[in-house]
Amino acid sequence: MSRRETLEALSGLMLVLFVAMLSGTVVGTALPQIIGALHGTQSQYTWVVTATLLTSTASTPIWGKLADLYDKKRLLQAAIGIFALGSLISGFAQNTEQLIAARAFQGLGVGALQILVQIVIGVMVSPRERGRYFGYIGAVMAVATVGGPLLGGLIVDVSWLGWRWCFFIGVPIAVVAFALLSKTLHVPHIRRANVRIDYLGATLIAAGVSVLLIWVTFVGDSFAWTSWQTGAMVGGGLVLLALAVRVESRAAEPVVPLPIVVRRNTALAIVASLAVGSAMFGGAVFLGQYFQIGRGYSPTEAGLLTIPMMVGVLGSATVVGRLTSRTGRPKAFVVGGTFVLTGGFAVLSTIDHETHLGILSLGMLLIGVGVGASMQNLVLIVQNSVALRELGAASGTITFFRSLGGAIGVSVLGAILANEVKDIITERLAAMGVRGGSGQAAGTLDLSSLPAPVVEIVRAAYGDATGHIFLVSVGLGVVAILASLAIKPVTLRDTLDLVKPPAGAPDADTVPQTAEPAPKV
Repeated sequence: MSRRETLEALSGLMLVLFVAMLSGTVVGTALPQIIGALHGTQSQYTWVVTATLLTSTASTPIWGKLADLYDKKRLLQAAIGIFALGSLISGFAQNTEQLIAARAFQGLGVGALQILVQIVIGVMVSPRERGRYFGYIGAVMAVATVGGPLLGGLIVDVSWLGWRWCFFIGVPIAVVAFALLSKTLHVPHIRRANVRIDYLGATLIAAGVSVLLIWVTFVGDSFAWTSWQTGAMVGGGLVLLALAVRVESRAAEPVVPLPIVVRRNTALAIVASLAVGSAMFGGAVFLGQYFQIGRGYSPTEAGLLTIPMMVGVLGSATVVGRLTSRTGRPKAFVVGGTFVLTGGFAVLSTIDHETHLGILSLGMLLIGVGVGASMQNLVLIVQNSVALRELGAASGTITFFRSLGGAIGVSVLGAILANEVKDIITERLAAMGVRGGSGQAAGTLDLSSLPAPVVEIVRAAYGDATGHIFLVSVGLGVVAILASLAIKPVTLRDTLDLVKPPAGAPDADTVPQTAEPAPKV
């Protein structure tokens, strides 16, 4: 493809990636209004986010393998269709159950778009030129990340639009991208021989994690910690995950390659990414709810108030990325980033419904700086520690676990928040002489249906309980710190592939490698 053809096709790919990223961030500040309008509960609030994360995480490696078998352009067009249909169904949902199911279906398209855009660019552009275009991807992701929460707040606050347009808005963009790619994208279809797709492994992993997350959501509320339901769900989830490990160990091309996972740096980077992903996704999802339910701000104002965290991510990722390239030593930035991230969680663990906005901004800024410094460098450490033939599997594995950590974080922290809110409301209603009224107050986010005195109690409960989930996030941050400290120091190599050191020499990923000059043609 010529440069002009490449740029034309790239514009369609960027649109697709933008709308996929936007679908996850635009609902952040709008969710309290959405769940309130559909008369949903706190548990359902978290599953609107978790459902998308789970299906996109489980389907991403499968879409990658399908790209080795079938025409990449057709797969990309099919993914756009799935995403657009899921967006329409989400927008027309009449209750939270329908919305959760639609979001899960939409997640299939999101997972496909995120991986297929990278694969198609890899086919279109040579490795030497690819860095420039990946910079465009970073810019698109930054705009979607920063602009999504603000756009969601504006949509909800505009009376003639309403929350349903948080889902509808992606459809016309997807249609334009589909038409643009149909006309401009021309990539060769080269089918890899003997490709096997590990459907069973992906299904077992998703099923095992889903069962455990459902248990976390309902335990302590719908049934007791020591009940038969707990035994059945925990036992069933662990059995499914054990079967997944067995299948992955025998699969020709597993979703999660165990030989790569058990290596020191890869394993430690995965642990750190799980912790960072759990804390980052989990904490960020509930900030919009804190500002709206706990503090009484409008959705637009809530979107504006989360800007310090987005600024921290953008600034830190840009500066640290340049410094990492200059020094070639990413570990120091990962360790520093996890310390800063944990410090941000520690600041937010002190908040209640009356905390000064300056303290909140400081905590969010620290979280953003920590995420920007550590997240991509963890991927870089893994990529630098494996051979070229394992690069895709290793990168996909750490991305898989990071997304999985996000799903776990949203579900677990959401369950903790729901239980804390219920306990606080029960205690404060009892102090007013009201018994047995906590169920309705804690079970709805539609504050307009509650009496004025109860509304104030609910607001204070959400404001005070949010600090507790960030205290849990501090523990996750400590895990990330310990894992990053244990990572073996590496110097980023100059070669595409690992160079095997002579006997008795240091490992290849601990010393810089110099590529042999290419023969002149």
